Amino acid sequence: MAWIYLIIAAVFEVGWPLGFKLSGEHPEKFWTYIGLATVSMTLSGIFLYLAQKTIPVSTAYIVWTGIGAVGTFLIGILWFGDSASLLRMLFALLILVGVVGLEMTA
Repeated sequence: MAWIYLIIAAVFEVGWPLGFKLSGEHPEKFWTYIGLATVSMTLSGIFLYLAQKTIPVSTAYIVWTGIGAVGTFLIGILWFGDSASLLRMLFALLILVGVVGLEMTA
């Protein structure tokens, strides 16, 4: 169950930079997106806390930030036109490989 909590925490981890980005792009909905980012941060922290009850803190934190970083990277490419160069994709893949490797060896 702890790994499920960790995955949920990582998904919510993606929500707060997305909320910040959207608040900047849609100033008329600034407080709505900041509110969503705040809720996302809170839920991410709660689920990370639950996951760390049984998963070592070093593993949980790296997986949490890795999934959050790669998820945000992909959202940036797919929805905001961020660069999808071969090197950027390679380095994001290396983060993902590291996350999966940590999960397999935990």
